[in-house]
Amino acid sequence: MSLTDDMSAEMPGKRGRRPRRNAPKMRVLAVDDDQSILALLQTALSALGLFEVSIADSGEEALRQIERADKPFDCFLLDIQMPAMNGIELCREIRGLRAHHKTPIVMLTAMSERKYIDESFVAGATDYITKPFDFFELRSRLSAAQRMNQEHARASDSVEVARKLKKELDSNLMISLSDPVAMTDIERMLGHSEFENYVMQLGQTKRFSSYVMALKIVDIERHHATLSNADFREAVQETGRALSRFTRKTGNILSYRGNGVFLCACHGKQAILTPDHREALNRMLATMMAGRRFDVVFELDVGGVVSLRLTSRSGALFALTKATTMLETPEAIGGATSRRGRGNAAAEPSQRNDRLAYEAVLKDLLTDEPSLNRY
Repeated sequence: MSLTDDMSAEMPGKRGRRPRRNAPKMRVLAVDDDQSILALLQTALSALGLFEVSIADSGEEALRQIERADKPFDCFLLDIQMPAMNGIELCREIRGLRAHHKTPIVMLTAMSERKYIDESFVAGATDYITKPFDFFELRSRLSAAQRMNQEHARASDSVEVARKLKKELDSNLMISLSDPVAMTDIERMLGHSEFENYVMQLGQTKRFSSYVMALKIVDIERHHATLSNADFREAVQETGRALSRFTRKTGNILSYRGNGVFLCACHGKQAILTPDHREALNRMLATMMAGRRFDVVFELDVGGVVSLRLTSRSGALFALTKATTMLETPEAIGGATSRRGRGNAAAEPSQRNDRLAYEAVLKDLLTDEPSLNRY
């Protein structure tokens, strides 16, 4: 029995579901300068019946195929180490295309150094898988990417309808406190799912002295209740810009989680944000908000630090929960203002992280699949 025959027999029966009849296949473009990897990806993924796989052996060829495609691709698999244009450069080029601003991009590469992980996610990668990989994990990640693609499509459709109904509806749209406000064009600021994938990849590598910490906007509930929707959104975004600027030298990776909470991942103890940084950070934030003529000035509390060293993918998600929980503990932060602005609002992102962490633990237990070796 061939590899693909074995996969076809094993995967639906043991761990997956057979594809729904007439279900649309996910259109994937795999880019790698290794022809054997391309052939394996195309054959094995196509055998699952869930994916329609095209291949390109260079970044330039990939861009040509993207331009010529009758329908936009649903997902990209990119190797990093390629001649002429590497995978990170290609990722950045794809993100610059209007049709693929939100399309999932999965880095599939032998490069496990932290430098490449950081650069990939900053360039716009959605997920990161290191070789050697197994096809069960790859299928799982692609399925997650497909769900993300569908969510983005639904969101885009909703926004388009809103624009047609009323020109300024977007700025007046009611914002829930728990919603992760979009942080577009802010350096090193990742989306919700992308940040989780990034942190889980750090946990999986088990090599780096990496840490995650949480910061929260003080009195966020009061600000949300008193500011207009547009002003609240813009003030949160300006806070994200200030945090990005403050951590520029250390290159910390950031994400806004909703409820006024930012998460910050860093490498090395010298890059850790502590309560001692609070005054300087808030001074910069106040200056930036005053320059933009905001009627209010936000302040940030700095929470405790959680190490990601020697943890697993599931443990990395628990670290996010722990960092957020530590932020809710006044003694973990220090300072009189650290007791303000705390309520049940932060429970929502913590509960979501708990759920995702338990799902990741379950996945860790189920991925010990004897019928497939790593490739």
